[in-house]
Order: sequence, then structure tokens, then C-alpha cells
Amino acid sequence: MTIPFDIVRCAYAELVVTDLAAARAFYVDVLGLVVTEEDENVICLRTLEEFIHHNLVLRRGPVAAAAALAFRVRTPEDVDRAERHYRDLGCRTERRASGFVPGVGDAVRVIDPLGFPYEFFFEVEHVERLAWRYDLYTPGALVRLDHFNQVTPDVPAGRDYLESIGFRVTEDIQDADGVTYAAWLHRKDTVHDTALTGGDGPRLHHIAFSTHEKHNIIAICDKLGALRLSDVIERGPGRHGVSNAFYLYLRDPDGHRVEIYTQDYYTGDPDNPVVTWDVHDNQRRDWWGNPVVPSWYTEASLVLDLDGEPQPVVHREQPSELAVTIGADGFSYTREGDTEKGFKLGQQL
Repeated sequence: MTIPFDIVRCAYAELVVTDLAAARAFYVDVLGLVVTEEDENVICLRTLEEFIHHNLVLRRGPVAAAAALAFRVRTPEDVDRAERHYRDLGCRTERRASGFVPGVGDAVRVIDPLGFPYEFFFEVEHVERLAWRYDLYTPGALVRLDHFNQVTPDVPAGRDYLESIGFRVTEDIQDADGVTYAAWLHRKDTVHDTALTGGDGPRLHHIAFSTHEKHNIIAICDKLGALRLSDVIERGPGRHGVSNAFYLYLRDPDGHRVEIYTQDYYTGDPDNPVVTWDVHDNQRRDWWGNPVVPSWYTEASLVLDLDGEPQPVVHREQPSELAVTIGADGFSYTREGDTEKGFKLGQQL
């Protein structure tokens, strides 16, 4: 398939926060992101292994929301191609030669067919990659931006759209009736650069930062406990069935959801197989079968249009995961026969 423009990877998110000082304390003092640049209204942050200007922009504003999900493209010409592509689709676009945020040059922002504010850029300021600065590493060091997760009412339509601009599906969740509840899609050779979760949208479910190992995530939990901040832990730690990754979900002072993520798998081969999960499999969201709190399915951040106004949220007509899954963890059940097979396997071992 010929792609209209070439996306390299997810690069940064711009979040609007209502209390910039509180957000700074959470992302810098607690999670250890590095400040690249800041003033009284904007803070640009990056992970330890990043060489571009930032992976997260925090901007002071009246309503907590996501202002942009930004992807780096392969060449300056791909910014032109992206702009033409979305104009041809009838989407609203805005181009700024000097960029929308500090450190980023020529960029285009669009409201894509799903209603999300996407940005595409190539020109960016390089900064020191801190991979070798072990004097700066904490036990819970965040080393890369890994992915976004977007809530949309129509996952199959979103999947078709993202595949049309070059994303490839790695995993999805379906039921026996063919309803698709979620899909994971990538450009870099990991499980995803973004995911689509079925629900009322457009909304941003979370952004995710990677650590090197699962013990880094445990260290973050210990730190939060020591600081008496354990109430910011929404879910986890645990291991996903989908993606096979070790995870932790946190909520920042404005309620934006942040995942800490590690140990997924390589997906770069052209024939990498798609893994499909049964929506009733209680190991899809947590490999150990632990409960998934209802807020994880129902709450998410608003997204903004190009004028900075919240996008209207459209109700999902198809069933949601929360509505259709019941049983062992409160929301799902073990696949038929699996428990018996598991006991037999245990006896063999």
C-alpha cells in the first residue's frame, strides 16, 4: 500500500493543565521528567533517552484537555504531504512555519476524521540525550515516550483510517458477534504508537512513558507510597495480556491519565501476525486476572479543536467493555476450560 506521508513515531503530547505548578511537581519532582524549557505558562519536558526537544508539553489553561497528539514524520516534505492529505479529506488544518510550541519548527495541526488534534512535524531542536548520565537516573527513570491511547466511538472506522495513513495493527479485542472494542496500531517497531479504545469520544485515554524494566515501575509505586501519594495510582502494577507489557496507571493533578509501561515485544516484520483477544477473556487487560476499575473504562481527557475549544463527545452506540464483561474480576470471566487446563498444567510442572 502506498502511504500518503511517512510517520516515524509518536513524539509528544501537549496537555492543558489548570495548575501548572502542581503539574510540574507531579511530572518533574515525582516522575522525574527533565525540564528542557519553561516559562510562566508552558513547560516542555523530555525523557532521559530523548534527543528531540520534548515529549510532553504542559500548558496553563482554563480546562484540562489534550491540545495535540504529535507525530514526527520522516522528511520536511512529509509535512507538506500530510497537510495536503487532510485538506483532501475535508479536515480543518493549520500550518505554522515556526511551530506551535517551543523547540518545534514547521508543523501542521489537523482535526482528523476521528475528531482528534493531530500534529505532524519534522523540524525540531536537538538537545542532550541523557542516556549516559546515570548520575541523573532515579530508580523509576522514564526513558522514552511509548504511545498514546485514544477513545473513539467507532473503533473499526478509526482502524481503517489509521491503516490508510500507514499504521499497522498488532492486536485487537473482539467478541463472537464481531464487535471490535479496541485496537493497537504502530509505526515504530513496538506494539503501538497509538491505540483505539471503544467509548464516548473523541477523548484521550492516556499517554504512556517507558521504563527499562518492571522493577523501575515498582520503584515508582514505592516512591508514591513514601510520599503519601498512593491515591494517584488508579490501576496496577500488573501485566497486560494485550501487548504483554508490565504497566502502572496514574492520574495527574488534573486527572490526565499516565501509563508507565515496559517490556512489550518487537513488531517490525512485514508479516507480524495480529493477535485477537476475546472481550470476555479476563487476562486481556490484566494477565493475572486482577480487577479493572470502572474509571479506567469510563473516564478520559477532553480533546481540543484548533481554536482551543473542547470537542463535543459522541456516545458510543456499540457495547463497551465495561458493559459486556462480568465475572471473576468483576468485569470478565476466564475462558471456558482454562481453569481446569491450568490446574492440570500445574500438576505436570
